[in-house]
Amino acid sequence: MNGPRYSGSEDNMVEGRQMESVTIVSLIADLTNDDGVIRVKARRALVSSGGKAVEPLIEALAAPNQWVRWEAAKALGQIGNSAATNALVKALEDKMFDVRWLAAQALINIGPEAIIPILKALIERADSTWTREGAHHVLHDLAQGELKEVLQPVLAALEDVDSSVEVPFAAKTALKSYTELRGSP
Repeated sequence: MNGPRYSGSEDNMVEGRQMESVTIVSLIADLTNDDGVIRVKARRALVSSGGKAVEPLIEALAAPNQWVRWEAAKALGQIGNSAATNALVKALEDKMFDVRWLAAQALINIGPEAIIPILKALIERADSTWTREGAHHVLHDLAQGELKEVLQPVLAALEDVDSSVEVPFAAKTALKSYTELRGSP
């Protein structure tokens, strides 16, 4: 009996992770339920799962069912994990206003880490009214302290009559200023 001792704890850990994964999958499935109470309970449980639920919620953010997208956006906002930033920026173009609003609120909750993806979206998709509206909502709330000086020209461009023309230049300038401010490459 010179082999390694086996306590079974490795199996328990694997089993626990598998159960957790199954639970998250079933909670995501509950987001499709017609009963709003069940959807709310599922969302709350997913939020309680924290970072473990982020990837499945990101996938749910692209679901065909508008209520699944709504619940996913709300949950991601409550979790506030920056891993969801790009998916939330994309959700600013959702066909359902409430999903767009919740995506913007989630990005505000994530904070300054959302600025670069938002500015890049404005550079790439300045012709999207919904992206511009959502970006304005987020940037307006994040434009505090030293960020105000960087973001104010973008906000002014977003409010301009020719915003789809003005925004890309303002966003590029702000992106450069913001990366210099942060000391990032």
